[in-house]
Amino acid sequence: GDRMWHFAVSVFLVELYGNSLLLTAVYGLVVAGSVLLLGALIGDWVDKNSRLKVAQTSLVVQNSSVILCGVILMIIFLFKTQLLTLYHGWLLTLCYILVITIANIANLASTATAITIQRDWIVVVAGEDRSKLADMNATIRRIDQLTNILAPMAVGQIMTFGSPMIGCGFISGWNLMSMCVEYLLLWKVYQKTPTLAHKSAKVEASELKQLNVKKESDMKPAEGVQLIIEKDIAGFEPQEEKEVGCAARIAEPFITFRDGWVAYYNQPVFLAGMGLAFLYMTVLGFDCITTGYAYTQGLSGSVLSLLMGASAVTGIMGTVAFTWLRRKCGLIRTGLISGVAQFACLILCVISVFMPGSPMDLTVSPFADISARLFENQPLPTIASPEPEMIFATGMPNLLNGSIAPANSDPEMSPEPVPLISVSLLFAGVIAARVGLWSFDLTVTQLLQENVIESERGIINGVQNSMNYLLDLLHFIMVILAPNPEAFGLLVLISVSFVAMGHIMYFRFAQKSLGKQLFVCHTPDPKAAPDSSPPGNTSTV
Repeated sequence: GDRMWHFAVSVFLVELYGNSLLLTAVYGLVVAGSVLLLGALIGDWVDKNSRLKVAQTSLVVQNSSVILCGVILMIIFLFKTQLLTLYHGWLLTLCYILVITIANIANLASTATAITIQRDWIVVVAGEDRSKLADMNATIRRIDQLTNILAPMAVGQIMTFGSPMIGCGFISGWNLMSMCVEYLLLWKVYQKTPTLAHKSAKVEASELKQLNVKKESDMKPAEGVQLIIEKDIAGFEPQEEKEVGCAARIAEPFITFRDGWVAYYNQPVFLAGMGLAFLYMTVLGFDCITTGYAYTQGLSGSVLSLLMGASAVTGIMGTVAFTWLRRKCGLIRTGLISGVAQFACLILCVISVFMPGSPMDLTVSPFADISARLFENQPLPTIASPEPEMIFATGMPNLLNGSIAPANSDPEMSPEPVPLISVSLLFAGVIAARVGLWSFDLTVTQLLQENVIESERGIINGVQNSMNYLLDLLHFIMVILAPNPEAFGLLVLISVSFVAMGHIMYFRFAQKSLGKQLFVCHTPDPKAAPDSSPPGNTSTV
């Protein structure tokens, strides 16, 4: 259900707002900004509450929000002509704001679900077996990618051959059913794994002391982790004894925010996490921006769903590559190889910018769309055509923000999408790069799982999500400043530059952790790099 919504919401927003990328960029900006500000607080909430309560609450909030958004969108699609006439269209604008707000709540709940299940539950279920943890991470990602194939295909066909309203109804109904099934499955897993129940904020200090005793008898912990442990044990008892006043309660979220970011910076895998975050500063992923851009180039919902399915297949190949490379070369080297593979594939996207059919035209002002829509007398909700149902189900109308003259009904619009070399190379590069991307993502995910102590798993991963969304936020701001498809080629070049910087950061982390052994690819590390290479750890941060 979450994958269906992720695919459909961007197409809905592009369709409703005059086929421009501006509203999808605003939606992405709100989502990214919210996780950036609240990521540490969400992670802290995950740490301080029981695992079952966190999982169940976030699941119910997430699915309920998606269902409500679907119902509101159905009403908009049914009555948008009437809504446009009320209060000069500002009532429809209010509906858009409501949809984006509720969808943002759904995304925050989804973030909490991902932290607790994929960063905490899975580590507890795997126990001390790191090979099992790697296999479970890869399996979860394969399931995720399979849903990426099936969900967009189903919704894309429904919206293309049916109508957007039917698509909204289908997504709402599916989320209602899936919420019940997921709730039951979570309960089953919780019952079958008794160790999941052994967690509470009160036991945090004893957990840390046990971890210290165990690690000191075995091996030295990473310097960054040691600092966190000492801080926690020193600061835990005074917090218990003090009476919490009103001012302290107001300041608590800000203190949590600050402490979370400081703790994240002190992690031995800080540079690896930053490298992953830099990959989010890109328009070369199947998010609402890329989906919206493809939509402006004349690709239907059906074709888009097939492309997303192809990207999911290469994502599954990436999970297979991750498990194989980890066994052969070790965890850290796997991330290095994956980064090189991803960057090599993205060269195709750079080439596509200069090929025939590319809409890139830097003579067109990137601010023309903003000035036309926000500073003229027209209200926000501008509908491109009085025939709402036909826009979505048939070919694409005039979507290039005034760069093409023909009207929606003009049959001579068909020659426009003839040069397919540029679009084909772009999506070939994006789809092929998913192999390296998902293998790299799994590498950094496991590095965080292996090197972050249990009592801080939530807050550190919450800050990692915030860091990811910070770069994601920058990419949405970039699109808001240049929303026309003519400027998309420039965004592609900027995106590839940030991907390169991210992999350079990871290379620096790998070099510090393994030193001269970095290019010796013969035996995988049985344990996390920080444990097996103490000299590298102390210089990592």
